[in-house]
Amino acid sequence: MVELKNVDVRYRERGGVEALNDINIKIEDGEFVFIVGSSGAGKSTLLKLLTRENQPTSGRVFVNGYNLSKLKGSKVLMLRRSIGMIFQDFRLIPNLTVYENVAFVLRVTDKSKRFIRQRVPYVLNLVGLSNRAKAYPSQLSGGEQQRVAIARAFASDPGLIIADEPTGNLDPELSYGIVEVLKDINQCGTTVIMVTHEHDIVKYFGGRIISLKDGSVAFDDTIGGGDEVE
Repeated sequence: MVELKNVDVRYRERGGVEALNDINIKIEDGEFVFIVGSSGAGKSTLLKLLTRENQPTSGRVFVNGYNLSKLKGSKVLMLRRSIGMIFQDFRLIPNLTVYENVAFVLRVTDKSKRFIRQRVPYVLNLVGLSNRAKAYPSQLSGGEQQRVAIARAFASDPGLIIADEPTGNLDPELSYGIVEVLKDINQCGTTVIMVTHEHDIVKYFGGRIISLKDGSVAFDDTIGGGDEVE
């Protein structure tokens, strides 16, 4: 579960600029949530709170059973290992194959060789890349690279996946396929939070939408596909 209670964030280094104002959000386990908002609305600040890169000026943040205000040292690492991150720019390791990129995150968390041999083919099949396991990132299309990034984020079976503008570098026709993959992962029971500025995608898929404006929640509701989002 993800929960923010009465969260404010002010940046002292920016003269006390208020990035988030009295945010109250609760996302249950297994939900799929779109977070939308224009540049400067507070989306990036919100994500940094969830991964404990930043702390709130006031209020409390809970993620995957952790009270983030009380986390120290190794507990911060444990929190981050319970979250799968997907970025706009893929962040694949160029000299590793598709298989090795996904296996890498499992090796650094000390998963057994047997687990890796079973898990990597499973997640590659889930994202439709079983036949590209031996390819290198430079040999892949943008859509394929993002699917590898999704497989890598899901490989360790995290409780939460955060996708930060995952379709931002992709052609529109590829973007919908990426969201479909994230929906499939969500059907496995993983909570998914997707930040996007692409309202056409949000309106097409529908579901729960949280819209931020000037650091506040302007909209938090469930819509049907094709509905308008303010």
